[in-house]
Amino acid sequence: MTSAASAPDAAPSARAAPTGWRLTLRRFAKNRLAIVGVVVFATIVVAVALAGLSPYDPDRTNLRARFEGPSLSHPFGTDDLGRDTLTRVLHGGRISLLVGLLSMTFSVTLGTIVGGLAGYFRGWVDSALMRVTDLFLSMPSLFVLIVLSTLLMGTPFARAYGGTLMIVLIIGVLSWMVVARIVRSSFLTIRERDFVEAARANGAGHLRLMVRHVLPNALGPIFVQATLQVAVAIIAESGLSYLGFGIQPPTATWGNILKDAQTYMTRVPSLAIFPGLMIFLTVMSVNAIGDGLRDAFDPRRAL
Repeated sequence: MTSAASAPDAAPSARAAPTGWRLTLRRFAKNRLAIVGVVVFATIVVAVALAGLSPYDPDRTNLRARFEGPSLSHPFGTDDLGRDTLTRVLHGGRISLLVGLLSMTFSVTLGTIVGGLAGYFRGWVDSALMRVTDLFLSMPSLFVLIVLSTLLMGTPFARAYGGTLMIVLIIGVLSWMVVARIVRSSFLTIRERDFVEAARANGAGHLRLMVRHVLPNALGPIFVQATLQVAVAIIAESGLSYLGFGIQPPTATWGNILKDAQTYMTRVPSLAIFPGLMIFLTVMSVNAIGDGLRDAFDPRRAL
C-alpha cells in the first residue's frame, strides 16, 4: 500500500525535473553576471540599431561647434570637426558589431567544418587538417592581420564594399582554429556513443550521422566559443582601425574614432573615453555571457 500511494507523488516530481535545453537555460538564468552581460549587450545593440534616429549626420562637419563638452544637445560632446560624438559612436558601433558578428559566423562555420571532419573521420584526415590548424595557430595573428589588411584593403573588392567585408574575411580566416580544436574534441567523443552506433547500424550515412546525430550534441561548446569569438573580432577590428589598417574614415568605427581622438587626449579626453567605454562594455558583457554559457553547459554543475 505504501509503495502504491507514493508512486503518484513520485511521477510529478520526475516530470517536473528540467532536462536538456531547459536545464541549460535554468543554469544560465541563475548566473547573475551573465544576465547582466545579456542586459548590457542587448542595450548596446538596441542603441546602435536606433542610431538612425539621431538628429545629427555622423559625417557632417560644423566647425563652429568644435570641441563642445557634453550637454543636452550633444550628450557626448563634439569632435575636432564639430560632429556629434554620440551619433558617431553609435554609427561606429554598427560597423564594429557587424564585423564582430559576421567574423564570428565565418570563423565558427569554418572551424566547425574543419574540426567536425577531423574528429569524425580521424586517421589521415584528422592528421592533415590538424597540421593545417597548427600552421595557422603558429602565425603571429596581429602581424598577419596588418599585412593582409595592407595588401587587400586597396583592392577593387575592398573599395566596392567599403572594406567592411574584407576585414570580416581577414579576421574570420585567422580566428577559426580554436573552434576547430574544440569541435574535433567533441566529435571524437560523441561519435563513439551508443546512439551514433545505432544510427550507423540502421544505415545512416556519414553526412547524416555528422549533421543529425553528432553535431547537435556538440553545440554547447560551439555556442560558448562563438560568444567569445565576437569579443575577439571586435577587439581585432578596433585594433586594426586604431592603427590605421582597418576600415578607413569617413566611415566611423570605434577603432578609428579612438585613433582620431588620440591627438586631443589631454585637451578633450571625452573623445576617447566614450568609444573606449563602448568597446570595454561590449567585450566585458560578451565575455560574461560566454562564461555563463560555459557554466550552463557543464553537466557537472549542480542546478
